[in-house]
Amino acid sequence: MSFRRKLFVVAVVYVVEGFPMGVFTGVWPAFFADVGVPLREIGFAAGLSIAWSLKVLWSPLVDRFGEWRQWITGAQFALGASLFALSGFEGGHFAAWTWLVLASYCAASATQDIAIDAYTIGLIDHGDEGPANAMRMTGYRIGMVGLANALLFLPAWIGWEGALFTAALLHVAMALGATRIPRVEVPPEKRRAMWSALARWLSRPGALPVFAFVLLYRIGDSTMAPMVTPFWKHSGLTNEEIATVSGILGGLATLVGAWLAASIVSRIGIGRSLLWIGALALGSNLAYAAVAAFPETGRYGVYAASLTESFCAGMAGVAFMSFLMRICEKEHAAVQYALLTAIYNLAGSLLRIPSGIFAEALGYAGYFALTGAFALPAFAFLPRARRWLNE
Repeated sequence: MSFRRKLFVVAVVYVVEGFPMGVFTGVWPAFFADVGVPLREIGFAAGLSIAWSLKVLWSPLVDRFGEWRQWITGAQFALGASLFALSGFEGGHFAAWTWLVLASYCAASATQDIAIDAYTIGLIDHGDEGPANAMRMTGYRIGMVGLANALLFLPAWIGWEGALFTAALLHVAMALGATRIPRVEVPPEKRRAMWSALARWLSRPGALPVFAFVLLYRIGDSTMAPMVTPFWKHSGLTNEEIATVSGILGGLATLVGAWLAASIVSRIGIGRSLLWIGALALGSNLAYAAVAAFPETGRYGVYAASLTESFCAGMAGVAFMSFLMRICEKEHAAVQYALLTAIYNLAGSLLRIPSGIFAEALGYAGYFALTGAFALPAFAFLPRARRWLNE
């Protein structure tokens, strides 16, 4: 298979992977805000992102049994069924069945992430991580920000029930499309050896500083995310404005940031890129804090903060994913990558739970500034983490 075709396949599967995360981080908060769900419950629902940290517990099943394409297809059908059920939610406080549906959606999304990440690592040759990760980030953000936020145009026309039903149909279409991607397999003998390989990998010198770095590097973004959409609503933005600025223009800004980061990684290496791009990425938190502190900047200030966040997320995402791919052993990357992404999601998931409480207590400006401070300790672990790169 040609490298160009591989990049195309990577783009497609990461649009598929990004879409449910966009529903979780963008569509759900807008839906819940419109139908009168209390802010605290919106924050608690954001805590269901813990599924992306717990996915490591069942990642060996995805790595050991079946074909990765089958796991992707099954997860997409489960995602569609969950959104179909959620379309019947009429607002107010969450009932028990609502929590079950929300949790099922998050678990299915986390499962497809395991399969797609493993599939991609198996597909891409060593040395092609730079452009592959730029394409991963581009596809992911198109699915998460572009395609998912496009759903925000629909409630004005067909209501939220129709919008969620449309999203469910998109998941069904993605499930069918997943059966058409090229097949990638790992030899059975290598699958059977994954436990000994994992133990050897975990016992490498400097493992704890590496995992601490992974835990903290992107925590600023993940903790800011749950309160961004409520802040847009608080600032008077319509669903259509959110879809246009965060979705269409934000997707373009992410694409520019991702490919610029791919060039930087190729030129100066992954380790130095993590330092300089990571410092730049803190600008997105500070941009939102500044706009919230000075509301006279108006909707154009919110537009600028949103585009800054998208650009920085594209850059930081490529540098970070290049680091994760490089430190994984290719033959056993499914479980190892799931473990790394679980660690990455853990701190953000825990701190998302009280995000609504913090935002109420500190105000949006104070909370956004606090999320930027959360990421600073990661830089103390970067020198030790760079030793695993062998650059």
